[in-house]
Amino acid sequence: MPYLPAPMRLAPPLPLPSRAPVQPRYALLLNPFYPKDPHASFGKHVLTPTLALTTLAATTPAHWDVRYWDENLLMGPPPATPVPEVVGISVHLTFARRAFELARWYRAMGSKVILGGLHVLSCPEECAPHADALAVGDGVQLWPRILRDIEAGRLQPRYAATYENDYNDDPAPLRKILPRGHFLTTTSLIATRGCHNRCGFCYLSTDGLRMPYRMRDPAQIAREFADNGEPYGVFVDNNLGSRPDYLRKLCHALRPLEKIWSAAVSIDVTDDASLVREMALAGCTGVFVGFESLTDANLSDARKKTPKAADYARRVRLLHDHGIQVNGSFVLGFDHDDKSVFARTADWTEENRLECATFHIMTPYPGTPLFRQMEAEGRLLHKDWTLYDTAHAVFRPKHMTAEELEEGYSWIYRRLFSHSSIWARRPEDWRAVPAYLAMSYLYKRSNRLWHWLIRHGKVHAVWSPLVELSRLRHVRFRRELE
Repeated sequence: MPYLPAPMRLAPPLPLPSRAPVQPRYALLLNPFYPKDPHASFGKHVLTPTLALTTLAATTPAHWDVRYWDENLLMGPPPATPVPEVVGISVHLTFARRAFELARWYRAMGSKVILGGLHVLSCPEECAPHADALAVGDGVQLWPRILRDIEAGRLQPRYAATYENDYNDDPAPLRKILPRGHFLTTTSLIATRGCHNRCGFCYLSTDGLRMPYRMRDPAQIAREFADNGEPYGVFVDNNLGSRPDYLRKLCHALRPLEKIWSAAVSIDVTDDASLVREMALAGCTGVFVGFESLTDANLSDARKKTPKAADYARRVRLLHDHGIQVNGSFVLGFDHDDKSVFARTADWTEENRLECATFHIMTPYPGTPLFRQMEAEGRLLHKDWTLYDTAHAVFRPKHMTAEELEEGYSWIYRRLFSHSSIWARRPEDWRAVPAYLAMSYLYKRSNRLWHWLIRHGKVHAVWSPLVELSRLRHVRFRRELE
């Protein structure tokens, strides 16, 4: 059985509500606990902190005390002494139940609870009874307004904002409130918002979510990266490559920093080899690519604009030739998938030496076209949101059983995390092999170590030397490209 200790699957128990007085002008921003998938690496949960809450913190008026708490850092239940005047809770589908439990707990102590996040947008009627106010849409615009209304004693039950303001007006995240030791890097960055795709299974296709593709000034992003003082940054954009012309400008701004970074891009970023070269010269060492499927019919059904799957291998080679590692993301359980999809996907991943791969059981999120389709066809098995985590089959697949889909998901992770698969996917450049093996074994086969590192706040200390070695190696590699 995969290693899954209680603290990684069960939220910390909440004590009886405190009888301490409410502290005025104290706001707590809270990321609720969610159970971890034992098949995947625990490390992905502490790669970098959520930007949503740290950006909200940056919009908090100076006369407020703002603090941050992430239950997934295993530091116990969130603080209640003193009692915050306001608690802002991010709500996602899979941890909505925990978010509501936290909301009840804080409201019992006299706190005003504000719920925001995607689940509030897709299921507001479910969230409303648990909150003093809902924040629907762009929290950067809403949070200062909510705090002003609380000060004036006129809090409204619902606040809404679109995502159509000037993105350059958004402040840099308030990173000083973060427990840095718990994260591989606190330099989570966002340069763009939105994506040129509207895949039917993706949360970006949720009803009511209109998110035009917006871009921030590349010089502003470079300053944020430089100011945080860490050698490695993670872009959390949905698709950093949606506008190749913008990505090129961003690369020009990042190149002088001599730092390294990774980002999610669609595989069509390889349409232009010169852009891939610019990315490498600017410090890109890894990309997260949503291949989704190796079957064109699945990609067409999902309405994903992408090159043909037969051309994926050539495009992966182009990234590898420029020193960029590939983390391929695959969705399992499309309507054209049968039981052969698991071995076929694993074989392709090894043949093309993907350094990492991430797998998801297709999950119909509420409010998406996929959810409506599954509901209309009577294929939803239940609406227990805690299991809508891409690790469980919550619908009836067409060409296998739900049990077979879950077993295939478990099998493909076991295979890709095996010694033989890790070795088969080693880089062709022997100079990159030691770092690859160190990263692979630490990331993929060390969940017992990850549990200890997270509990004791040692993630950053252990990973920092490896990150710096990777940066130095990539700087040398850049010299060869120039």
